[in-house]
Amino acid sequence: MSDPGAAPRPLPLTASLEGPAGAPVLVLGDSLGTSRAVWDPQVPALAEHFRLLRFELPGHGGAAAPAGPYSIAGLGAGVLALLDQHGIEQAAYCGISLGGMIGMWLAAEHQSRIAALGLICTSAYLPPSSAWLARADQVAAAGMASICGQSIGRWFTAAFAEREPAVTAAFAADLERTDAAGYAGCCAAIAAMDLRSRLGSITAPSLVIAGEQDPATPPDHGALIASGIGGARLVVLAGAAHLANVSSPDEVTTALLGHLGGGSNRLG
Repeated sequence: MSDPGAAPRPLPLTASLEGPAGAPVLVLGDSLGTSRAVWDPQVPALAEHFRLLRFELPGHGGAAAPAGPYSIAGLGAGVLALLDQHGIEQAAYCGISLGGMIGMWLAAEHQSRIAALGLICTSAYLPPSSAWLARADQVAAAGMASICGQSIGRWFTAAFAEREPAVTAAFAADLERTDAAGYAGCCAAIAAMDLRSRLGSITAPSLVIAGEQDPATPPDHGALIASGIGGARLVVLAGAAHLANVSSPDEVTTALLGHLGGGSNRLG
């Protein structure tokens, strides 16, 4: 029987480290079903001020997919292992959706390691668990293509998909390349997640960004997070769905740089 007080077993994660060698480190966590390329709209501006540690979720972006199910704690412990591997004592962290859930766990459980927190289109609790387990079963049985249409419909508004067909197609292709076992393991992590009681333990300065038209994690989910974290600020982006950083790149980049201080003494 496992010890409930034991540290979670870290999931092995692959990552890239880029940007100025002496700059403060910023960890970027991805949304379920996307690779580290989801951050491409923000990377040029962020890399001017920060050393970026971008990790892949298990089975995403060509990364290995260890046997599941996974947990938010296991994913968070994997990020801590990456920080330790690179000798990073403290970093800022920004995450989209599942990446944001991992960030909240890190900031609540390891306050001294997280200097600032940016949370984009995410949730502290996303029931029903049965829906996540059913999605895991679906990709295991029918493959990633079976959920592609529904996922794109959550990620982007119909207007954005019509205006930017190449962007939409690229994300669809990225999703279909995702390893079904890794995706299913991440679904199980979300199914078991409830971080609501841990929000008050987060001391890192926090910015919460929500998409006005996000059907996956609507603005009220962002409002709950912002109300639970002392001093957190909530920004709701008009016309944005779940991948708000892709459809509203300038607004998200500006908000993140304003919050993180553009590499100023806040994170130095």
